[in-house]
Amino acid sequence: MLSSSSKSFRHLHLCLQLCRTPRLVAGVALLAAVSLVAITGCSDLGSPSSNGGKALTYPYRIVTTCGMVTDMVRNIAGDKAQVIGLMGPTVDPHLHKPTRSDVRVLSEADVVFYVGLMLEGRMADTFVSLAASGKPVYAVTEVLDESKLREPPEFEGHWDPHVWMNVALWSECAQGVAERLAEFDPANAQYYRDNATQYRQELAALDNYVRQVIASIPEQQRMLITAHDAFGYFGDAYGLKVESPQGITTESEPSVEDVNQLVDLVVENKVPAIFVESSVNPKGIQAIQQGARQRGWKLQLGGRLFSDAMGAEGTYEGTYIGMMDHNATTIARALGGEAPEGGMQGRLSGAAIDK
Repeated sequence: MLSSSSKSFRHLHLCLQLCRTPRLVAGVALLAAVSLVAITGCSDLGSPSSNGGKALTYPYRIVTTCGMVTDMVRNIAGDKAQVIGLMGPTVDPHLHKPTRSDVRVLSEADVVFYVGLMLEGRMADTFVSLAASGKPVYAVTEVLDESKLREPPEFEGHWDPHVWMNVALWSECAQGVAERLAEFDPANAQYYRDNATQYRQELAALDNYVRQVIASIPEQQRMLITAHDAFGYFGDAYGLKVESPQGITTESEPSVEDVNQLVDLVVENKVPAIFVESSVNPKGIQAIQQGARQRGWKLQLGGRLFSDAMGAEGTYEGTYIGMMDHNATTIARALGGEAPEGGMQGRLSGAAIDK
């Protein structure tokens, strides 16, 4: 069993990861530290032990939140763990509230991984409760240097959580998962690290492909307009200007003013296509398309992108690599670039230009 100080350390660590925002983290740290001293009676946090020295039965159980985390953890945990994802291909993690079934599944987990940076904000209380009980609960983004995170001005005080849109950043998170599993299951530490090395090599090839096809888009057409601001990291990493009628969370509704400004932008810059997202209401994008056409510009829907959720389970697009291959291929072809219809590996289902 974990000592009370180890449990408190995890509680403190999780509070910081859940709130990891430039404005709030200091206050949360102070509050959590005061609680920690009250619980432990001292300021020595000790070294947390994820598995508490208990013998593992394989496969042990890992529970994850959104599909991108699920896929990454499956690649690294291999056959040592059963990985259960809570959120399917149409679930918006910004809006997801844990059900009774979710809470039961989480309580039966040996380890829990989530994105962090407040992506799964409505699950925060559940994560804190699990961590306080001594269960290992980790944000995969905890390894990222804050200098690499976006803080959009319209969402001041919070980091943009959509880090998987930059393949290189997501690769760093993969290494962090390997280290957490190595800590939890030291007997198989090298196995997890080897799996992470292999997976990161695949991600490096993906990153190169995305850079190549996005670079083929004519410079004056490198403007990506999607339903909500999930593609900021993508734009920064691969050289696209990104706009959307909604902010980085889907909890807000696009305003008439925001839609009209984007109509002006599209018409003035002769943007050839804009994009809907698989897990976000398309009405904002449809309003932009209608407004542009009323002004004489035949704006196309360039396709359906995967933003906060992947494709259907069991398909190529239902993996992180397939999701990003689909997105890069769809964007490049719709905006006048060059990309093979079947994508990087020739495995896209044919819906890459899903108008």
